[in-house]
Amino acid sequence: MSLHTEVAGLPSAKAPAAAAPGAMKRSWARNGPAYLFLLPWLIGFFGLTLGPALASLYLSFTDYDLIRSPNWVGAANYVRIATADPKFASAMTVTFFYVALSVPLKLGFALLVALAFNRGLKGLPIYRAIFYLPSLLGSSVAIAVLWRQLFASDGLVNMALWQLFGIEGPSWISNPDYSLYTLVVLAVWQFGSPMIIFLAGLRQIPTDMYEAAEIDGASKARQFFRITLPLLTPVIFFNAVIQTIDAFKAFTPAFIISEGTGGPINSTLFYTLYLYQEAFGFLRMGYASALAWILVVIVAAFTAFSFLSARYWVHYDD
Repeated sequence: MSLHTEVAGLPSAKAPAAAAPGAMKRSWARNGPAYLFLLPWLIGFFGLTLGPALASLYLSFTDYDLIRSPNWVGAANYVRIATADPKFASAMTVTFFYVALSVPLKLGFALLVALAFNRGLKGLPIYRAIFYLPSLLGSSVAIAVLWRQLFASDGLVNMALWQLFGIEGPSWISNPDYSLYTLVVLAVWQFGSPMIIFLAGLRQIPTDMYEAAEIDGASKARQFFRITLPLLTPVIFFNAVIQTIDAFKAFTPAFIISEGTGGPINSTLFYTLYLYQEAFGFLRMGYASALAWILVVIVAAFTAFSFLSARYWVHYDD
């Protein structure tokens, strides 16, 4: 038998390459529609999220004013933030105080309303929609303008205090002792979103646990602390993380109510507002990018700490 005949009997070396297009066609037929549906999200993620984020990371190491080309300065922006920027410390203080005060009050009020709704109420969907409405409107410019009018020196709040109690209220917005608290009240007023989530979590708690506790003579308060809160900790954890991140990113109320200045004596100078002033007020875009990445690190550190500490107080089914 000739060598040519023996070789001819073997599989062709080009067979896998010939089969590859067929496999690719079958893979595309199976997965292609999914990638087509994901294409808008992929374009948005790479073009509007990841791309600008990487660009801002580069700009944070430059001196850039939106007019001239970026000038590489290394870590100078971060050094200035840490050593020679008193407004950075003021903005961090205001923001942390706002987060520490508004988030617990907002979650506590949302939980109280959810507990009231969970007891049974006629027309519950209507009330649920009404109480959820502030969460949809609260971050809008119109509501911020309305809030500024309510708490002005001649606003509705002071009018009510004078007519009902004979108290002459202060100028809540322009007084540094009260201006930040008006923004806290606005944040608490937007309790609808965590309330809906709390209500869904309460509906998942088995009723037979409460029935067994009543048979054992447990009071309502004991049932709440021994049954409701432990079984609701996953929902509390989720709401706490989401609302804290939102509080760190708060911008519109402080910008509108303080007219972009940060209020009297920087009393409402939120971190995001200070970042906006540096970027678009003074055209220090490189410096503002450094501020933005510091905020990213702060939020990431808080989130990581929350997940690490969750194992000690969040109780799941297991």
